[in-house]
Amino acid sequence: MPRTTASTRAAVLSAGVGLLLVAASMIVPQVIDEDVRVHWPPLHADWDPRLGILTLPATVVGLVLVLVLPWVARAAPWGAVLGTGFVGSWAWIMALAMTEGTDGLARVFERRQEYVYDAQSIGSIHTMLQTFVDRIPYTAPENWHVHVAGHPPGALLYFVGLDRLGITDPFWIGVVCVTIASTAAVAVMVTLRTLGTERLARSALPWLVLAPSAVWMGVTGDAVFTAVAAWGLALLAVAAVHRRVLPAIGAGLLLGSCVYLSYGLVLLAILAVAVLAVARSWRPLPWALGGAAVVAALFTAGGYAWWEAYPVLRERYYDGIASERAYAYWVWGDVAAWTFSVGLAVWAAFPRAARLLRTNVLAQLAGAALLTIALACLSGMSKAEVERIFLPFTIWVVALPALLPERWHRPLLLSQVVLALCVQQLLLTRW
Repeated sequence: MPRTTASTRAAVLSAGVGLLLVAASMIVPQVIDEDVRVHWPPLHADWDPRLGILTLPATVVGLVLVLVLPWVARAAPWGAVLGTGFVGSWAWIMALAMTEGTDGLARVFERRQEYVYDAQSIGSIHTMLQTFVDRIPYTAPENWHVHVAGHPPGALLYFVGLDRLGITDPFWIGVVCVTIASTAAVAVMVTLRTLGTERLARSALPWLVLAPSAVWMGVTGDAVFTAVAAWGLALLAVAAVHRRVLPAIGAGLLLGSCVYLSYGLVLLAILAVAVLAVARSWRPLPWALGGAAVVAALFTAGGYAWWEAYPVLRERYYDGIASERAYAYWVWGDVAAWTFSVGLAVWAAFPRAARLLRTNVLAQLAGAALLTIALACLSGMSKAEVERIFLPFTIWVVALPALLPERWHRPLLLSQVVLALCVQQLLLTRW
């Protein structure tokens, strides 16, 4: 059998597996008559079609980016490629969110369960840190709301910082989140160029910008965490390849901060090890660990101990809705939910990426991210809602279709745009 025919069949089969997994995640709860505790399995969303006049600008933006991004990736100067990665990401995320007008960004941050409500009630940061763990349990007086309780205080501090800067309107809080999140694509391209080649980094541009994960990249704190993590790994790559101390310390500070933004981001250690392994240099490790230790020391001195908080958080998690979400479903249902954020184009690229795993930097980093996602699913600490929770890992996977034959690129990019528009316009996501 010719190699091209075999490759095509492998891609179609892999995409078919992804599609069957998604279909099963929708059908199984109906067949077994089990409430998996989300309104539209496997996504934390409601079926709510709402096509309107603002759907048109988003559609136009998506189509223009499908046409323009491949050309920019091929022909523009490197600086323009990076700039396009940021501007394109920002435009696409905003276009999707604004299909609902300003409410598309503001709605999430107006909820009491989100960070903003608690952030705007904080007086003394020192007191907040000292009492943070005590306020995690459901039984605690004045317990934290869901998202604050479910994360270390770094996440809350980010929103406290916005409040202290005078950014209090939910819409503008969303704009700031979109702006920060849009830099993540730039960080990934910098990493790919540093560890691999500029050609590889350029090829990733359209896929990073147009990934369906854009639906969630403007309306959750996890999108901000994604950018912090991506820049931490980018600095680690620079430090490893160019043997620089300051980037290594910077990487440690950023990656150490991630652990205080989300408990699950301790799994970034897998991607960090992958970056150093690909670069074939462990020189930055002591400096990066030193930078991370500084972050840990500052939080601990302030009164918050991560290792004391995590067991309390675990109890809070299982005192809540997690105890009602069946592990037997969500251990694979999470992957189905995650598929909505990467698209079947990524599933189609899995066989090709597996063949290139020993030689291609993009495949290697994506492999590390997929291992991280698998461990997170198995942990039982991410039952549902992974369309947002896995964003810091997902961004290292979404560019895999760049490895497929070029003649496939435009239709697959178009499929990513269509998926994002369908999710945005047919479902009311909870984020």
